Amino acid sequence: MINDRWRQSKWLEPLVYDLGSPGERGIIAVELEEEIRNVVGDPLDLLPKEILRKTPPHLPEVGQPRLMKHYVRLSQELTCEDNTTMFPLGTCTMKYNPKSHERIAETPRFTELHPRQDEKTVQGILEIMYKFQDYLKAISGFSSVSLQPACGSQGVFTNMRIIRSYQEDKGFGMDKKDEIITTVFSHPSNPATPAMSGYKVITLYPDETGFPSVEKFKAAISERTAGMIIGCPDDTGIYNPNIMEITKAVHDAGGLCILDSANANGYFGWARAKEAGFDMTHWNLHKSFSTPHGGAGPGAGPIAVREDLAKYLPTPKINFDGERYYWDYNLPSSVGVVRPFFGNTGVILRAFAWVTSLGGEGLREVTQTAVLNNNYLRMLLEKIPGVQVAYETKDRLHEIRWNLNQVYAETGVNSFQMIARICDYGVGDTFPSHFPYIVENPITPEPTETYSKEEIEEYAAIVKRVVEECYETPEIVMTAPHNSAMPHVPWETMFDPTQIAPCRTVWLKLQKK
Repeated sequence: MINDRWRQSKWLEPLVYDLGSPGERGIIAVELEEEIRNVVGDPLDLLPKEILRKTPPHLPEVGQPRLMKHYVRLSQELTCEDNTTMFPLGTCTMKYNPKSHERIAETPRFTELHPRQDEKTVQGILEIMYKFQDYLKAISGFSSVSLQPACGSQGVFTNMRIIRSYQEDKGFGMDKKDEIITTVFSHPSNPATPAMSGYKVITLYPDETGFPSVEKFKAAISERTAGMIIGCPDDTGIYNPNIMEITKAVHDAGGLCILDSANANGYFGWARAKEAGFDMTHWNLHKSFSTPHGGAGPGAGPIAVREDLAKYLPTPKINFDGERYYWDYNLPSSVGVVRPFFGNTGVILRAFAWVTSLGGEGLREVTQTAVLNNNYLRMLLEKIPGVQVAYETKDRLHEIRWNLNQVYAETGVNSFQMIARICDYGVGDTFPSHFPYIVENPITPEPTETYSKEEIEEYAAIVKRVVEECYETPEIVMTAPHNSAMPHVPWETMFDPTQIAPCRTVWLKLQKK
C-alpha cells in the first residue's frame, strides 16, 4: 500500500549566490585597531605576492535571516535522508545513522581535538582508533589495518600501491608484472585505481550466471598478472561460489588478491576475506558501517592486509606499547602518506560506536536482516509484469540488479524516467547501475537492514504503480519528477558533458551560449 501523505518538499530554491544584494552582510567584521595594526603590520605582507588574488573572490552577499531561510528550505527538500523515508540507493547502503552515535561524535572532547596535539593529550581518540583496528582485523581475518584512507577509492588505490611495492620487492617490476584483473560488475574504482597506478586492466564480463566463469579467470591470468581486485558479492548481489579456486589461480601466478568490501553488508560475521583466499581488503565506513554519507557527511576507506604486507601500510601507524598509544613512523617500506593526520576521525568514531553497540552477534544479524529484506523485496517485485531479475543465479545477498527492458520495449519509458517518477511518491533515489550498462534499463534497490516490512511493501507498491503508469499514462512518467525538489531533466542531458554544470561558474558560462 502506498502512503499518499509522502511527497517531497518543492521550493525551487535559488542558489545562495542568487540571493541578497551587493553590500549585504550577515556579520560585520570589526575593524583592526590602529594600535594593533602598528605592531603586527599588514598580515598580507606575510604572504608571497604571487599567490595573492588580483580581484576579490565572488562570495554570496546575504544577510543572516535570508541565509537561514535558504538553508531551512533546502533541509526541508532533503526528504530522502535516513530521518524521513526509504532511500533504496543500491550499492550505496543507505542505512539509518543512529543519532546516539551523532551525539558521541559531536562532544567537544572529540570535536576540539587538534591533529598536532602532543600524543599524551590525545590518548582517548588513539585508543578508540586502535581498538577499531582490532574490530576490522576480526571482521576480515587479517592481522594489520590502516585507517588513513579517506574514502573507498583511496583505500583501493592504497592497496594497489601495496601490490606494486610487493611485486617490485620480489623483483617483478612493471616490465614483468603489469596486469590487474577485475570484473565489469565490480565498483568503478576497481579498474580506475590500477590504471592510475600504471597497470593494464583486464576486465572480465559475466556469463549467464551473472559472474565470469573460472575458465575466463584462468584464461586472463598469466605470468604478467600482478593481482586481482573484485567484489564478492558484486553489485548484482551474487556471491561467486568459485572464489577460492579463482584466488588460488591468481596466487599460483604470483599475484595478490584484493577484496572490495564495499558490499560487506551482505556477509558481516558470515564470511571473511582471508578465508576466501584474499590478501587485502578495504571497507567503506560510510556504507556498511552506518555513518552519514550521500550529501550528509564524508567517507572513510580503511584497509586490512595479511601479515607480510603490513610493512607497506601507510605511515604513520597507531601502536600500543602496553602503557600508551602512539604514532609509529618507523616504516621504511611504507607506501607513504595517503591522507594527512588521523584520517577522517569523525567517521571512524561513528563506525566504532556502531560496531561496539552491536557486537559480533549484532553484526551477523545486520547481514541476516539485510539479506532477508532484499529477498522479501525480490518476492514482491517479481510479481510485477515487466520487472525481471538480471541473470539466472537464484541466490542473492544484499541487493539485486533488475531489468526493466520489457517495460521500455512495450512503452518507450526507460528506467531513468521510471526512477524519477518513483521519487514523486516520496521515496529516495533508486540506483540504476554503474557504467557500463551491461543490464539494459537497470534499477538496483538496496533495502539494507534498516527498513521495515511495511516500508519495503510500500516501495514495491510504488514501483508497481509506476510500471502501470508507463502503460497507461507514459507521458507523466517521461516528464517526471513532478512532486520532487529536483525539476525534470531530460535523461539524455545527464550524459552530455556539454550540458552538465559541476559548479556555478560553468553554469554561468553555459547561460551565455
